[in-house]
Amino acid sequence: MKVSLSGVSHNTASVEIRERFAYSGEALPAALRAMLRLPGVREALILSTCNRVELSITSQDGDDPRALITQFLRTNPNLEGLPVGQFLYHHEGPDAVRHLFRVAASLDSMVLGEPQILGQLKAAYAVAKAEGALNGPLESLLTRAFSVAKRVRSETGIGRSAVSISFAAIELAREIFGSLTGRKVLIVGAGKMSELAARHLRRSGVSRIFVTNRTRDRARELAGLFQGDIVEYDQFLPRLPDIDIVITSSGAPHYILTRDQMRRVIEARRNRPMFLIDIAVPRNVDPEVNRIDNVFLYDIDDLRRVVDRNRQERQKEAEHAETIVAVEVQRMLSRMKAGEVTPTIVSLQEQLEQIRLGEIARARGKLGSLTPQQEEAIEALTRGIISKVAHGPVSEMRRLAGEPDSVHLVDVIRRVFHLEHKAGS
Repeated sequence: MKVSLSGVSHNTASVEIRERFAYSGEALPAALRAMLRLPGVREALILSTCNRVELSITSQDGDDPRALITQFLRTNPNLEGLPVGQFLYHHEGPDAVRHLFRVAASLDSMVLGEPQILGQLKAAYAVAKAEGALNGPLESLLTRAFSVAKRVRSETGIGRSAVSISFAAIELAREIFGSLTGRKVLIVGAGKMSELAARHLRRSGVSRIFVTNRTRDRARELAGLFQGDIVEYDQFLPRLPDIDIVITSSGAPHYILTRDQMRRVIEARRNRPMFLIDIAVPRNVDPEVNRIDNVFLYDIDDLRRVVDRNRQERQKEAEHAETIVAVEVQRMLSRMKAGEVTPTIVSLQEQLEQIRLGEIARARGKLGSLTPQQEEAIEALTRGIISKVAHGPVSEMRRLAGEPDSVHLVDVIRRVFHLEHKAGS
């Protein structure tokens, strides 16, 4: 049995191509059942996200897994007319193990260290498990991948620094205020980046979010996403003394907050700190505002510098993470190699035990009544003989596990000892 993986990702295919490969959540169970109907396929998993679609299987040693997965994909009507093989990458054996570990640890993600992929992989595992599609080497590999990802998270700082503009803004806000619990936020303008920043702020515990925009309908729409309150656009200045964090992304062609206005605001706040995030281009806030004590202004370029610095830090941590993955891959391969010969070892031990018990039973009629000490002596003698007979072939199978010669050795031992072939061996 061998584990293999084929797929497309942001590294190999455009979003238009990835969309055609993608599976909706509702389609996954039926797709998994169809994969299991392919000849020789014992296990199956489908990971489908916006950045990757990967199909993993366990198949018989004599089968061509790449051909099996390609054959399955060609039944997808969304891929009709597409040269499927042109976009697929394929991994088997050690390469498949390493790839799955790197994916789980977010080392292959578009945003290095992002945490979402592990949750997506666990969700794919849950669906496959519910469909009875995992019950062997692939399941063991996935559960180990989850442990490897946890180890990478706990032993490196790969996920600690913000690498998105919106989240970098929240990190800076925490540096200024400490906890964001109870803070009030005003969003001026209703752009996508403001929405993302507001989502992070809401999760960080801010008490209220106010929204103002030249178009009131858009302000109402954005406020509805966060159970926020609408402030009329021509009334937001008088509200500023009560606001702790301001995010501006208005399309206004001029400054909507000047140095003089902000000086009056901070005086009204009795010099309590205030954080301004100006992500508009052109800028909404006069840069001179930064000269006012207790007013902290960051524009889009400031945030990008924070993001770039954090990306460099994540890259350094990724080098440590890659070392962890390399060690874990070798450990997993050792387990898998041992697992390849385990069914034969178990069969051999069971066969020899049956022979031992049969011979003892056959001899009892001749030996007559035995004392407990004699029974114990016979048990020890026969078990010792069986152990010595099994030691040579068992040791050799374990030594050669995973090597090309092991397949021939296992076959010889099965024929010599008349062992039945079992599924998975």
